[in-house]
Amino acid sequence: MQCHDAREWLDTQYESHALLLAPALQEHLKLCSACRDFLQRQQHLDGALTTPTPVIRASISTAQIMQAVQVRKHITQQLEEIRCQQHTRMQRLRPVGAVSLAVGLFTLSSIPLFFFAILIIRTDFAAKALLLLSGIIDIVIILAQYLQEELTLLTHHNWLLSVMAFAVVIMMGMWLRLMRYPQEV
Repeated sequence: MQCHDAREWLDTQYESHALLLAPALQEHLKLCSACRDFLQRQQHLDGALTTPTPVIRASISTAQIMQAVQVRKHITQQLEEIRCQQHTRMQRLRPVGAVSLAVGLFTLSSIPLFFFAILIIRTDFAAKALLLLSGIIDIVIILAQYLQEELTLLTHHNWLLSVMAFAVVIMMGMWLRLMRYPQEV
């Protein structure tokens, strides 16, 4: 028997999964080391293909998972404590904030009444105040006239107004982009 015939015979036998070695093939295998190596490689491949592949598991242990869970639990607990602290601070500041707002509104609303009372009681103070304020009032009137002229110029040239509006829109878009809520990666 030749090596070529012996290998074909071995292939046929392996494909049918019944390895019955004929006496001539056995005799050839005793004499030919190349065919014996071929048979051994075939048996090795067959064994490798029929054995189940081992499952590769991640190298994360249960202790590491439990440690990560504990760390997350600790962080969650700290965040909850911070929320509670903020809530109690806000509860303490609410009455102070309400009183401050009431005092501020009372003060702001009483200023015109105070000036009106001074105007009625002491007219000489009101005249002196108006003389002092007359220069400031003249400056405010002149500035208002300049502003009116500039606004007229802007409204006459719509393209300039459009460019300014576009610039404002771009700046608002940039501001909104910068102020957005951070997203997790």
